[in-house]
Amino acid sequence: MKRLLLPTLLLTALAGTVYADIQAPPASEYTATRKLGRAIGNIIYAIEELPTTMIRWNSEEGDYAGFSVGIVEGFTRTFTRIGYGFYELVTFWAPTYKCTYRPPYQGSCGRSGLKEYNSWSGFSEFPEELGFQSKYDYSRGQRD
Repeated sequence: MKRLLLPTLLLTALAGTVYADIQAPPASEYTATRKLGRAIGNIIYAIEELPTTMIRWNSEEGDYAGFSVGIVEGFTRTFTRIGYGFYELVTFWAPTYKCTYRPPYQGSCGRSGLKEYNSWSGFSEFPEELGFQSKYDYSRGQRD
């Protein structure tokens, strides 16, 4: 009996870790509350697409493109984001996109890394912010 106790405990411990790994699928960070927050953010901050798109066109193609194509595309992106916001606000309780709560936008898979976000043809999960934004942490920690 004692000979079977150690292998049984090891097998149970291994099975427990395998079971724990299965319980966190890749889309587990996307929940109904995150979808509701994304909907509210898209509705409130969708107008920031207009200056962001104008700035992007201005830096790539020049002033005339920024104040012509940038304005038209900015309004298009603004109304598209507002539409997605109201869609997600109404359906926040249901997993609608591929049976998950992920955003249905073209070119966006959030932080999962499945697709790289393309700011020209796709939408980020949350509206873009105006001004300088760094995705890297440059602060230093204190060494021991």
